[in-house]
Amino acid sequence: MAKDFLTKIVEHKKEEVAAAKKRLPETRLREQVDVKQTRRPFINKLIKPGPFGVNIIAEIKRASPSKGVICRDLDPAVYALKYEQGKAAALSVLTDQPFFQGSINDLKTAREVTALPVLRKDFLISSYQIYESRVIGADAVLLIVRILSRRQLRDYLHLCDEINIDALVEIHSEKDIETAVWAGAELIGINNRNLSTFETDIKTAARMASLLEPCQTAVAASGIKTRDDIERLQDSGIWNFLIGESIVRAKNPTSFLNSLIGF
Repeated sequence: MAKDFLTKIVEHKKEEVAAAKKRLPETRLREQVDVKQTRRPFINKLIKPGPFGVNIIAEIKRASPSKGVICRDLDPAVYALKYEQGKAAALSVLTDQPFFQGSINDLKTAREVTALPVLRKDFLISSYQIYESRVIGADAVLLIVRILSRRQLRDYLHLCDEINIDALVEIHSEKDIETAVWAGAELIGINNRNLSTFETDIKTAARMASLLEPCQTAVAASGIKTRDDIERLQDSGIWNFLIGESIVRAKNPTSFLNSLIGF
């Protein structure tokens, strides 16, 4: 039986982390972390609706395993500025190279030109990557429930607190929510995309949002393309949306963002 997308990505990520540890051991990487270094608030930007009732985390995304190349010559600095002008609440930057053609330099470049908080979007399977995220300047990291054990998720959330970096915890199912609640996750990213098949259904976010704890804040992600999509999910109590492909493909990302927000 062929391996699914997620299994392939995680297997490759294990090899990446092992190679990175040989170049720079985790003990030395930890020494580079400065917890007092200024960090932009990510979760605090999202716990309440924005001025127009919506917060959009706009994503810098070059490609994906299912869609192939989305924007071959994407300039992260240019797009970050367009997103800020379009009233995005935060940025998300894909740093995975083999499957999404992203890089750590994309994140650094995007963060340098804007004042927006930046989420590192990658497949984090090791504490090494969390320390690395803080060192490269990320304000938040993505923790995907499906690729972590319960104990890993809880430990990584504690580590994020220790080194002063926010965490967006991604779920897709009822079982994922149980794990996220057990681990104490606050900001919950509901992925409408099944990471095994990469099939997408935006109804997933509405269904999962109704199961969250009152102390948890939802972020809907994947498959959101229009203002109508946003309004339908707002009816489910969601005001945060992580959007990548449709913004990257737009002729005018700034105007498109404004239209999504309702400005």
